Amino acid sequence: MSTLTTVLIIAALVAVVLAAGVAFRARSGTGSGTRSLKRRFGPEYDRTIERHGGNTEAAHRDLRERVERHGHIRPLPLEPAVREQYDAQWTTLQERFVDAPRQAVADAEQLLARIAATRGFPAADRHDEQLAALSVHHPRHVEGLRTVRRTVHSGTASTEELREALLHARALFESLTAAEPAWGGRSRPHTASARGRGHLLKPKGSGA
Repeated sequence: MSTLTTVLIIAALVAVVLAAGVAFRARSGTGSGTRSLKRRFGPEYDRTIERHGGNTEAAHRDLRERVERHGHIRPLPLEPAVREQYDAQWTTLQERFVDAPRQAVADAEQLLARIAATRGFPAADRHDEQLAALSVHHPRHVEGLRTVRRTVHSGTASTEELREALLHARALFESLTAAEPAWGGRSRPHTASARGRGHLLKPKGSGA
């Protein structure tokens, strides 16, 4: 076997090994990236896949862009007095649901947006950016804000749909007013939750 032939064979083998290594790293990177995104975003991961029509690559790009834009946010602490005020406001709007379901849900939307801004997320008038930031730090509960917005602005939502929206929103309220971010640690017990969890919201005339 000539020297040239030997060199060509070695070069071909090296090329094959390098190509295999690149392919393996690409597959490994994609897999670990998927696992990381699923672990971080939880149910928000599946919702994003669905919103992108099943296009996993587009959904991953969307989620990574959100982390890049908003992952640096460190939620501001709530003073105990401020937290108590928010608890009282939530209790009030929940009680108001009995007489005015749509208004109560509209108040819940505004309160959630206001609390998010107080915690250091984008302001309430930047709806899309606020939702994107919340999806990074409160991925398991951000759908509560989307739900109340869709429901209260639909104009055709039934009382039952309004009730379900407010229940979803309450989970985000508890997460936003907790002492720690929802995905980063254990939340404190919540007085508003304890008051509200003992019964379902029932508007007047709906029966037991």
